[in-house]
Order: sequence, then C-alpha cells, then structure tokens
Amino acid sequence: MMTLSIGAPVPDFEIAATGDKTIRLGDYRGRKLVLYFYPKDNTPGCTQEGIAFRDNIDRFSQLNAVIFGISRDSVKVHEGFKAKQQFPFDLLADQDEALCRLFDVIKTKNMYGKQVLGIERSTFVIDENGVLLKEWRKVQVKTHISEVLAYLESLA
Repeated sequence: MMTLSIGAPVPDFEIAATGDKTIRLGDYRGRKLVLYFYPKDNTPGCTQEGIAFRDNIDRFSQLNAVIFGISRDSVKVHEGFKAKQQFPFDLLADQDEALCRLFDVIKTKNMYGKQVLGIERSTFVIDENGVLLKEWRKVQVKTHISEVLAYLESLA
C-alpha cells in the first residue's frame, strides 16, 4: 500500500463530490489544495471544523487555495450536510477509502469501549504542481484554521 510523504507528488486521483461533480487532482494544477479529512457529516466536531473553513473561505481564496472536505459519507449525505451548513466548497465521498488510505488517515479508534477503524481528523496542503507540502494529524478543531491559514500565508 502506498502512502504519501512530504515533498512527494500526489498521484492523480478521481473522486465523486457534491454538485454532481467528479474531482480530479490534475484539474487543479496552478492552485493549492487544502484537503481536510473528517470522521462523519453532521457530528459536532466535524460541523464546527467545516464552519471554520466556510467562515474563512475568502482568506483561502486570496491565498489561491481550494478547500475540499473528505469523509466516507455518501454524496447524498454530503449534499444535505453541505446545504445545511452552507459550505461554499465541495465535499468528497471516499466510500471505498481509497483517498483515506493514500493519505493514511484510517486509524484504530476506541468508540464506546470497542476498537473501530475510523478517520483520524487530518489536513493536507498540496501545492500548485501536485506536491504534498504539509500535513496536520490529530487535528484540534478550535485552533486548526489559524494554523492552516498561517502556513498558507507563509508561502505567499
């Protein structure tokens, strides 16, 4: 199984997204991508994280960055979550966990005393040429947006 490392090119991928779209990495050459992986739509932490990205969309746009939220939820569930929270960015449906595995975000977690596999909240920045620049793992929702924005501003 291949996983990525900082400074490595990210293999081109194709994935279903909200808005009846198929997102391809190669279509975003010339823009930075911020991919944030989160466990599940319509849960408190994931909603708070998405709202933080939503509320800072103008700053991300000014930094030539496109945001995508990614979880294992279906496109249909994503559509409802996106509409309810008025997210101005697309959500990607990684139901087969291909992107989750590529970025190594599927981890064993304890949930109600049981071991389950779930998404570890993580964010990745890919540069204009498709190279992985930065990663944050075990993200803390409250401080995360300021960390991502500060990093992107340091590149400007």
